[in-house]
Amino acid sequence: MKAVVWQGPGEIELAEVPDPAPRDPGDAVVRLTVSAICGTDLHMVRGTMPGMRPGTVLGHEGVGVVEEVGDGVRAFRPGDRVVVPSTLCCGRCSYCRAGYTSQCDAANPNGPQAGTAILGGPVDNGGFDGLQAQYARIPWADANLVPLPDAVGDDQAIMLSDVFPTGYFGAKLAEVGRGDTVAVFGCGPVGQLAIAGARHLGATRVFAVDHRHDRLEKARRQHVEPVDAGAEDPVQVLRELTGGIGPDRVIDAVGVDSYGPPSSDDGDRERRVAELEDAAAGGETAWNAGDDPSQAARWTAQAVAKAGTIGVIGVYPPTLQSYPIGTVLNRNLTVRAGNCPHRALIPELIDVVAAGVLDPGRGVTVRQGLGDVVTAYQEFDDHRAGWVKVALDPGT
Repeated sequence: MKAVVWQGPGEIELAEVPDPAPRDPGDAVVRLTVSAICGTDLHMVRGTMPGMRPGTVLGHEGVGVVEEVGDGVRAFRPGDRVVVPSTLCCGRCSYCRAGYTSQCDAANPNGPQAGTAILGGPVDNGGFDGLQAQYARIPWADANLVPLPDAVGDDQAIMLSDVFPTGYFGAKLAEVGRGDTVAVFGCGPVGQLAIAGARHLGATRVFAVDHRHDRLEKARRQHVEPVDAGAEDPVQVLRELTGGIGPDRVIDAVGVDSYGPPSSDDGDRERRVAELEDAAAGGETAWNAGDDPSQAARWTAQAVAKAGTIGVIGVYPPTLQSYPIGTVLNRNLTVRAGNCPHRALIPELIDVVAAGVLDPGRGVTVRQGLGDVVTAYQEFDDHRAGWVKVALDPGT
C-alpha cells in the first residue's frame, strides 16, 4: 500500500509499505477514506518532537471503513464506517474507565508511566504506524474505533478524529462556563474549534489571538474579536478590551513556538534540515531543553485575569522543562494541561455534530490526494494562505 513515511528530520516520502494485518485478536484493519495533516505532524517532521523512528507511517487523524477484524473483536465487523481517535487506549484499565483514555496504562508498550500512546508518533509514545496511508492496523479495536452515523459526513468526521475533541478539551481544561470572557491563543484548526467549544460551553465574549491574517479572518466568521499578535501587544490589548482585568479563561492552542515558516528558498530549507539532523544526531531537540522558547506560554500567563484559568492543549515536547511558574504563582493562576482523551469525548461530539449544533467540517480548507502529500506538507509548513486544515484522500 501507499503511505506517508518519516525518514528523518525534514525528510518524508510517499512510499510503498506492506499492507497491515491483525497481529493480535483485538486488532482491526481500517481502509482509510480520509486522513489529514495536523500541526502536530510538523513537530515530527521538523524534529522538535524527538524519538521518531525512520520508516514510521505518519498521521494520527483518520476516517474509514473496517476491512478486517481479529478473532477477539466483538463490536465491529467489516463494512462498518468509523472514526479513529488520535490517541490509543485499552478500554479496561482504571484510567480508561475514569475517562482519562489518553493516560491508558496498557496502550503504550513502554509501560504505564510512559504517558500517551499516539498513532504516527515517536517511539516514546508507542511508535505506532499512523493513518496517512491507505490502510491502518488499529489495536484494541473495540475500545479505539467509534462508529459513525450517516448524518456525519467525512469532512465532519475527520475533524472529530483529533482537532474538534482537542479544541473542546481545551475549553474544558480552562473551565469555561456561562458568561465567561475567553481568549484563545492560536487560530489554527484546534484553536478555531476551541473557540467553538468555548461558545458551546457558554462563553459570552471570545478573543482570537494569532499573527496570521487568514486565520484571524476565519475566526472572525465565528463572530469573535480578533487580536493581531503580529501588529499589537496581545497582553496589552486584551487588558484594554476587558477593563484592565484580562479574560477569565485562556486557552493555549499554540504550544512550543516553531522557528517560523521556512523560507521557500531551497538553500534556507536545506540549512534548516541540516540543523535538525545535527540536533537529532546529538540526541537533542532543536533547542536547549532548559530554555522556555514559547512566547505563547508567557503571553497566556500574563494576559489571563488574576485567579483565572489557563487550559494548555498546544504541543510541548517532554524535553521542555520550563514554564513561567513565577507569573502563575504571583497571580494565583490555575494551569491545566494534557493530551486530549479523544475516545472519551468523541461520542458526545458526534451527537453534537449529527444534531446540527456545530459543523466542524467547515474547518477543512484544502483537499489533496495522497500522491501530492509531500507538496502538501511543504505548503502547510510554509503557512500558505488558506492552508489551515488539509484533508487527504488516501484513495488518490
